[in-house]
Amino acid sequence: MLEGDIANIGAGLAIGIGSLGPGIGIGLLAAKAMESLGRNPEAAGPIQQNMILAIAFAEAIAIYALVVAVIIKFV
Repeated sequence: MLEGDIANIGAGLAIGIGSLGPGIGIGLLAAKAMESLGRNPEAAGPIQQNMILAIAFAEAIAIYALVVAVIIKFV
């Protein structure tokens, strides 16, 4: 394998593995938010606000993985 091929594989693994955790986390978060909305519809405002904030934090982890993959690929 050439050096560029190894960098491509490393970048692919970085974004693939790095986005796996946030993807699972966002799915679990949305599932629990929908479950709690079903149990207590009056609390929709605070639940939705907290859910969106938590999704943003989880998505930031995936963005960090993307940045690492780009650095591996091009540096």
